[in-house]
Amino acid sequence: MLDALKEAVCEANRQLPASGLVHLTWGNVSGIDRAAGIFGIKPSGVDYEALRPTDIVLVDLDGKVVEGALNPSSDTKTHLALYRAWEGIGGVTHTHSVDATTFAQAGRDIPCFGTTHADHFYGTIPVCRALMPEEVEQDYEANTGKAIVEHFRDHRIDPLAVPGVLQLHHAPFTWGKNALDSLHNSIALEMCARMALGTMQLNSAATPIPPHILDKHYLRKHGPGAYYGQKGH
Repeated sequence: MLDALKEAVCEANRQLPASGLVHLTWGNVSGIDRAAGIFGIKPSGVDYEALRPTDIVLVDLDGKVVEGALNPSSDTKTHLALYRAWEGIGGVTHTHSVDATTFAQAGRDIPCFGTTHADHFYGTIPVCRALMPEEVEQDYEANTGKAIVEHFRDHRIDPLAVPGVLQLHHAPFTWGKNALDSLHNSIALEMCARMALGTMQLNSAATPIPPHILDKHYLRKHGPGAYYGQKGH
């Protein structure tokens, strides 16, 4: 069932160690087949090198496992909340990459200081709130997703233009067109965090990129007027 989806999700998860974003099993990637209303996600605690497409757990948008002998990732309900809220996304990645997690633990947004950041994220990568005690007790993972969705709604942030978030005291989540694209956004987020941290250390008075340069760099790669790259690739 949905063999192509399982292959794609497996491959994206297997790329996590080489990406430098994860240690041990501190990360997971999922991808969704919107027509089927089913997403595939890494099973909990399975080593990336040992992962096979047949290990990928399939879950429907009601949160029910529809295929798979292993337990899905402990973050499955967070992925589910994002898929249910944002129909335009096709993949989700969660890691505890060092520099992005440092910003999350410090409760600091990642400012857009330069064009590398602007190429991938249309402005600041935000920090969303930590969960309240009752939210942790009630349903930690589902409420993590709820807090992310609420932050983007309440602050009027387009999740397709800013495909990533940090959760206070936790770590980053990213999303994209598919599983691999969401992983690429995690790599980009980590590099933006690293450069922002260095920028702030060298110049504590550094200011964000001017809006006209932000617009140029983001819009030349995204949207109807984009001209970066080759058509069809």
